[in-house]
Amino acid sequence: MSASLTALVNARVMGEHGLREGLAVLIDGARIAAVCPADDPRVAQATRHDLGGKQLLPGFIDVQVNGGGGLLFNDAPTVDTLRGIAAAHRRFGTTGLLPTLITDTRETMRRALDAVDAAIEAGVPGILGIHLEGPFLAGARKGIHDSTLFRPLDEEDLALISAPRRGKVMLTLAPECVPPATIRRLADAGVLVVAGHTGADYATTRAALDAGLCGFTHLYNAMTPLTSREPGVVGAALDDAHSWCGLIVDGHHVHPVSLRVAIAAKARGKCVLVTDAMPPVGSDRPDYTLNGQTIVMKDGICQSDDGVLAGSALDMATGLRNLVRMVGMSVEEASRMASAYPADWLGLAATRGRIDAGQQADLVALDDALLVHDSWIAGNHAAH
Repeated sequence: MSASLTALVNARVMGEHGLREGLAVLIDGARIAAVCPADDPRVAQATRHDLGGKQLLPGFIDVQVNGGGGLLFNDAPTVDTLRGIAAAHRRFGTTGLLPTLITDTRETMRRALDAVDAAIEAGVPGILGIHLEGPFLAGARKGIHDSTLFRPLDEEDLALISAPRRGKVMLTLAPECVPPATIRRLADAGVLVVAGHTGADYATTRAALDAGLCGFTHLYNAMTPLTSREPGVVGAALDDAHSWCGLIVDGHHVHPVSLRVAIAAKARGKCVLVTDAMPPVGSDRPDYTLNGQTIVMKDGICQSDDGVLAGSALDMATGLRNLVRMVGMSVEEASRMASAYPADWLGLAATRGRIDAGQQADLVALDDALLVHDSWIAGNHAAH
């Protein structure tokens, strides 16, 4: 162990079986060296950081972040934009994220992919990869996306999206717009293919799952519902044991009862908290421009003049609180939905999402009201 060992003490530490007292978390550089009793001799030799009885959770991982801090990724897909968005969300406990590019041109997609690569190479804290939401979507379920930019996925797109990257690549598409064979090629190349903004029926969605589709973007929203004689995309999602479902827990996108139904129906570990966050998160400015439209955040809702939801004003810490207070979930399980389960989805369970030896030291300290006070990314501390 190095001389720079730090010991986080006097905290209730979230472990596999819930919050535990009397433990210390030892950080050596960017990694967790050990989770040990507070009287372990190594603790006395370390620089101590007293957390005053707060709850110490794994840092939150958000796989769908369009913007934050007054910035929208589509507006300027650059390293500086990514740095600003990540910093805005870190204040709310997000220590890892997929910046999300909403439907745009191929050239903008290329710039976004290159910017994320450059940000990871430069060590911008929190950037884990990219989420491309579109443009291979269904016009009937376009939501706030610009449907004039929707197009079929061709060989040039396939090469661009499938090229080796430093981070993870997630792609939201409509299964009825992309053949199963193409989904298989994407999945085989390591792309995390998910369904969203789709009018597909159950059979089409099931075929996509069999071809390598691994999840569903903002379950319930912009997809065919579960009905008595046609299960639709929602039915396929809830019935499938292996796929993940992103849930926007802001009280506006999905009713709390529908959230409880989804969480009860899916295998444990397959529902993931996401924000679908827009520029107002971490900003004093409530408005932004998207596809030439002015979007205003009012009463916690981001929507266009004609009432279409345009992402959310949700942050991960608020989503965690909503899971506990609105859905009735334990803090322990809500923490897993915000950290461990998204890490599993991204294939990062060996290094992120849990507080254990060998994991990257991505952590968040919350008070009893579940408000964020401190965060660590790769062992680097920030007070909030």
